[in-house]
Amino acid sequence: MKRGCVIGYDINEKGCQISYYDDSMEEPDTMMASSNNYLIPLVLGYFKDRWVFGKEAKRLAVVGEDCTETDLYGKAKRREKVSLAGKTYDAVWLLAKYISLTLQDFENIQYLTFTTPETDVDMAKMLKGIGQHIGVDKEIINVQDYKESFCQYMIFQPKELWQYESALFYCDEDRIKAYMLRRLRVDASHGMNSFVTVDEVANAQRKELEALYPIMNKEKSPDESFKSMIENVFEKKVISSVYLTGEGFEKNWYPNSLRVLCNGRRAFMGNNLYSKGACYKSIRKCEPNDDGPIYLDETKLTERICLRMRVDGQEGWYPLVTWGTHWYEADGQWEVLLEDASDIEILVESLVDEEVQMEKVSLEGLPKRTDYSLRLQVEAMFLDERTCKLTFRDVGFGEFFTPTDFRVEKTIQLGGINGQFNSMS
Repeated sequence: MKRGCVIGYDINEKGCQISYYDDSMEEPDTMMASSNNYLIPLVLGYFKDRWVFGKEAKRLAVVGEDCTETDLYGKAKRREKVSLAGKTYDAVWLLAKYISLTLQDFENIQYLTFTTPETDVDMAKMLKGIGQHIGVDKEIINVQDYKESFCQYMIFQPKELWQYESALFYCDEDRIKAYMLRRLRVDASHGMNSFVTVDEVANAQRKELEALYPIMNKEKSPDESFKSMIENVFEKKVISSVYLTGEGFEKNWYPNSLRVLCNGRRAFMGNNLYSKGACYKSIRKCEPNDDGPIYLDETKLTERICLRMRVDGQEGWYPLVTWGTHWYEADGQWEVLLEDASDIEILVESLVDEEVQMEKVSLEGLPKRTDYSLRLQVEAMFLDERTCKLTFRDVGFGEFFTPTDFRVEKTIQLGGINGQFNSMS
């Protein structure tokens, strides 16, 4: 039984992988589904009053009855109804049952990060809802895509492996994709934080491979075609390390390509990189003062909203909304004690255009009390990717002062994504 763990949970159309870590371990480990295999098939079954999953459910499928279900990931995304063992279920509920069964050996989950091929507001809400359904508070659940998981994995590797750019190649029976991790150029005035991103630099479906990179062309061996693809991706770049993942790399069909990959750089192969990257993100989320690199992409906020406050005796601008966050996950509530002040200053900083916007909120109408006996609740709520509404309420001060009806709102207009992220290249 693993207690007090943080979890990285990779889930896709085929199955899931689970990496976990606790303070007794030097680095995350990954659950073995079978010998030398981390993938737990995404198959769920119900037979003789018992739920089964993974390989046991696959074996149950040979019974030939309506007692197993596959493609739960896709059906849950589409919010479909599913008939199983004579009953009708929501596919989301069945996916939650599958996730619950795969995590049944873990207690006291301190943080859970899901990673999926792509993510958006609907995927984040679905997986966070499933987490709550199985008993994990939504405040300790994160959802990220494979690109960010690659980045989080690399951040925990020796610095020389991502000193320059780092490449990831993914290959399965349907497609080949290539990604590149690189640092972003951001003005030094934004403090000690460094900013990184992952670009998809090549993507070809199997039927397109012959036209784009003729890997399946009989006149040119798959090895030579893959070698050409690598040379094209690496052109005019300094690559510190290369990672290969996916079932398509399990057979040694690319010896010449491998020599190109290893020429002046280190190359690694494995199939649990995404779940480990998610687990590393969970580790970072549990660190109270994490000052490591911040991952950005075209879906993340490139602006932050700060209030001037004194925390632990130190006065400064403290972020309510931080850059590197999805707008739909940036809502929050805080309580602050006020000194004698007639207004509240709000600072909005942008990484894209390096502009600083100053806003003020008037406290006219707030009751007069001695310093530090005025307690305000501050709420940040995003209406969309461009619009954040800040609300300030008087919540009283214990038994001494009851709350009043003081309430003031301030709407902050942000730049939104709209391709601005690309200007940080």
